[in-house]
Amino acid sequence: MKKAFIGLLALFVLIQFIPVDRSNPPVKGEPRWDSARTKELFMRACGDCHSHHTRWPWYSYIAPVSWLIAYDVHEGRKHLNVSMWGYQEQEADEAAEVVEKGEMPPFLYLLAHPEARLSEQEKRELIEGLKRTFGEKDEEEDED
Repeated sequence: MKKAFIGLLALFVLIQFIPVDRSNPPVKGEPRWDSARTKELFMRACGDCHSHHTRWPWYSYIAPVSWLIAYDVHEGRKHLNVSMWGYQEQEADEAAEVVEKGEMPPFLYLLAHPEARLSEQEKRELIEGLKRTFGEKDEEEDED
């Protein structure tokens, strides 16, 4: 039992040396927000994963949690990255829909980031602001 514990502890220490990309590259472009309020709500609830303004908390430096967080950020930036506006293909027309359905921000993110929780009024404001900023997904696309 003692050897197993020491082995697991050694493995935990060793995995800390596996590099993880926690970079915040320079901002290349930004959408023309419909209002400062929409931008503020977006950055509060979505900006960590969908911009180059990611706040990397202390636990994002401890493997294996660091791997999961980095993966989520890189996946989020791949789909919608407001810091690469005009430089990268975006899925922005889906933004309002996923917020409206409650798919974003993810539940686990909200557990770790209570400041990202939006009141019902704030959520409505964000959804309407996203629609005005990015447009809406076509109904026909949903049927495909």
